Amino acid sequence: MQLHLLNRSPQSTAVYRDLGEAFGADDQLLLIEDACYAALPAASGVIEAFGGRVSVLEEDLVSRGLAGRVSPAITVVDMKGFLALTETHERCVSWF
Repeated sequence: MQLHLLNRSPQSTAVYRDLGEAFGADDQLLLIEDACYAALPAASGVIEAFGGRVSVLEEDLVSRGLAGRVSPAITVVDMKGFLALTETHERCVSWF
C-alpha cells in the first residue's frame, strides 16, 4: 500500500501514464502543487485510472485559486490529512 505524491500538471501526460502503470490496487494518489489542476472536473480523464482513490492538498488549491472547484470524486485534505495519509501508507513515492 503506497501513497503516490504527484506535483505535475495534467499536461504532463507521460508522468500520469507512468504513474497509472505503477499504481496498485490499495494505493492512494495525492495531488500537490501544479497537479491540483487535475482535480478540476475538466481534467477528470487524467485521473480515471486511479479509481477514485485521489486526494488533493487544500493549501495548494487555495494558493492557485482553485478552492471550491474540485471534482466531487476527489477528496480535499489539509496538511493534517496529508500527515494522516503518510501514517496509514507503508511507503510514499514522489512523482516529479
